[in-house]
Amino acid sequence: MQKRKHQYCIAHVTVPNAKLAKKIGEGLVKEKLAACVNIVPEISSIYQWKGKIAKDKEILLIIKTTCAMYKKLEQWVLKNHPYEVPEVICYCVEEGNKKYLKWIKETVSGRRVKK
Repeated sequence: MQKRKHQYCIAHVTVPNAKLAKKIGEGLVKEKLAACVNIVPEISSIYQWKGKIAKDKEILLIIKTTCAMYKKLEQWVLKNHPYEVPEVICYCVEEGNKKYLKWIKETVSGRRVKK
């Protein structure tokens, strides 16, 4: 069986406030859907919504996980997010610190990974 080319990914999710950022971040880590969630406070978002230009202050979540876990992560976020159309975007990780990537896999899978 051939290994999938991309094993790790980073997801971006925007939320309207710090309380929700903490709730989603902690929930994803607790459920082992993510190894780590960075909370980036107060970003400025400008976007088109329902025919108008909207400008909002939001918080960005940078979520580290495995590609195998991404769909479950996305479903969890959609269930726990107040936006009608939440941003949940996944980027594949091409390269990275091997020890850090191993830690992501162990944390999300809940078991130690052999070398």
